[in-house]
Amino acid sequence: MNMFSGINKKALVFGAAISAAFIIFGYTQWDWFYPFAAAGFLYAGYGQNDIKTGTVMGTLSATPTAVLALQGYLGTFKEGFFTTETGIITVLLIVLAVGAFVGFVGGWAKRDRIKALEEYEKKQKIGKNKTREKKSKAKQQAAEKTTQKTGFLNKILKK
Repeated sequence: MNMFSGINKKALVFGAAISAAFIIFGYTQWDWFYPFAAAGFLYAGYGQNDIKTGTVMGTLSATPTAVLALQGYLGTFKEGFFTTETGIITVLLIVLAVGAFVGFVGGWAKRDRIKALEEYEKKQKIGKNKTREKKSKAKQQAAEKTTQKTGFLNKILKK
């Protein structure tokens, strides 16, 4: 059994690329691109089959963003806590935690959407069955009327 069969690799790669691209565009162009990097984590989580896998894939898609943060693309670190080893590890863990949380939200959104679609299809099937029953009853009544008419004609013709 392949343990990687349930992973949507395309969503993982595109999610990581989207988040890294928004970080780079935010660094080179406008700062308001930075928050949109979370869309990559969301896509990576939404592309998976369940919430746990979505959370893990959100974390994995956050690794390029963590690397970019350590290289200074989210801003440079001046003197203080974030220049120490503990501060660097803290920044790394915060970025990965944000990726995990947003990936979790993506997986949760997909689960809820699948449930909503199943309920919608269930309601549609119920409605279709009712209309089918009405149509079949109407056909039966029409068939009975035609048999009554033909039965009357058969009686007349036999005489």
